[in-house]
Amino acid sequence: MAVINRQLLSTARPVVELSDPRQSMTALPAFLQYPLTIFTGKALPGQTSPGWTPTFHLVTATASMVAGVLVSTLGLALGGAFLLLLLPGWAVTLHGMRNLRMMIYHQCSHRNMYRRRGPDRFIGHAISSLLIIQNFQRYSREHVSDHHALDHMTLKDPTVQAFLVSLGMSPRMSRRRMWRRLLGKLVSPRFHFAFALSRVRSFWHESARSERVSALALYGTAVTATGLTGTWQALLVVWFVPLVPLFQISNTLRLCVKHTFPEPGVQDRRSRAYFASLTNAIFIGDRAPSAGLPAGRRALAWTRWTLRLLFVHAPSRYLVLTGDTVVHDYHHRQPRSTDWSNYIFARHQDATAGAPNQPPYHEVWGLIPAISHVFDSLSAADPQEYDLDRLQSVSKRELFAAFDD
Repeated sequence: MAVINRQLLSTARPVVELSDPRQSMTALPAFLQYPLTIFTGKALPGQTSPGWTPTFHLVTATASMVAGVLVSTLGLALGGAFLLLLLPGWAVTLHGMRNLRMMIYHQCSHRNMYRRRGPDRFIGHAISSLLIIQNFQRYSREHVSDHHALDHMTLKDPTVQAFLVSLGMSPRMSRRRMWRRLLGKLVSPRFHFAFALSRVRSFWHESARSERVSALALYGTAVTATGLTGTWQALLVVWFVPLVPLFQISNTLRLCVKHTFPEPGVQDRRSRAYFASLTNAIFIGDRAPSAGLPAGRRALAWTRWTLRLLFVHAPSRYLVLTGDTVVHDYHHRQPRSTDWSNYIFARHQDATAGAPNQPPYHEVWGLIPAISHVFDSLSAADPQEYDLDRLQSVSKRELFAAFDD
């Protein structure tokens, strides 16, 4: 995997289709193969879906969020060493929040959750009210018209605007400088305050009455109850830490892997091949150590592989590339797929079907190489096409809403 990473990080437009790390993991026991498929985001030939449904994803995302809140509350109540429970509690809460936002809310905006306007709209309103994100009506309109249309990855696309204005990145900027800017934003109180304020504004502006009433009732009740009981600290620590800074960190990292920028001089801006070239699958994991290594080196290699799995790749998958975001390329090819809930297996089937008019799929392995891949594409992009002066009419306070587009 070190060789793969070096190749991904050393060229302006990295080669992303290398030896398959997922196939190398078949050296591990058979009972681990399905968990590894879910973890990496890539299925093996012959694997079939366990039969996930939209309801399954809605229930598990909600249950994750509730379980995380309970664990955090327990740790805070017990105090002392039990405060360490806040870490897994925050992680589980954030995971549930991100799955609600990135899978459920997203599919509802396409009217593809239950494929019925009423239920999809109701769920969308409930999620926007709970997470204080761009209101459902506006998100649905802008997402479909600006992000899933001919304006995809142009100056009209909210994703592009978020890169150029909110993150302050631009063509010809070096990858190293982009990384410094990204890391600086992630730890900047000013950035997070502006982000949080923008979330409130983008939720409130044009929101439906039901969304406003739900949000005011929910947060009004929570603030009143914690004020009367003197447990306001629990509300801040247990709920608002994952809802605001952690959610926004995950949000920003996710933005940086969604889509690559088109190469300068590309004339074809309408074909399926062009749009497919702007989105990659982001699979998680390293190539398993070779069985041919000497015993000592093999043991060290497996130790390193396991440590990276636990402390590098697991946080990436669980907290950033949650749910179907690992195969976002499938969504852009099949935005109305009725099998979206089985995303890993649906993408694998679509990729292996090899339809004559379908361009090949692309993939990058690892969150950091994936971010570098996008940064390299922006660095090489046409400066005139992405000229900031042409964005003077864009409201900066609304741009953060595009981070989850």
